[in-house]
Amino acid sequence: MPYGLPWKWYWGRRGRRGRRPKPRIIDFRLTRIFFAPIDIDGRVIEGEPIHIMPDELEAMRLVYLLGYNQEEAAKKMGVSRGTLWRMLNSGRRKLVQAIVESRPILISP
Repeated sequence: MPYGLPWKWYWGRRGRRGRRPKPRIIDFRLTRIFFAPIDIDGRVIEGEPIHIMPDELEAMRLVYLLGYNQEEAAKKMGVSRGTLWRMLNSGRRKLVQAIVESRPILISP
């Protein structure tokens, strides 16, 4: 991962056919982060972690934290508005699933 900001993130093809996906422009420094739920006694609840991709996190950051509308956020990330909508939808679904099922969340570049 380049250390300069912004950086481009590719999720790659790895043997798949078709056009290579467009890179997503990520405008913040991302490190490996692990959130684990704890019970009422303060013990960590074990489980299979849910992986949030860097582009999903950037889309949620731009729209929900910084207040961009979807069109502005899509331009900032270098993708279409439809692609941004899919990233937001996927990221929200994963966050809600982690909360409802009490599963850890893993965010890594």
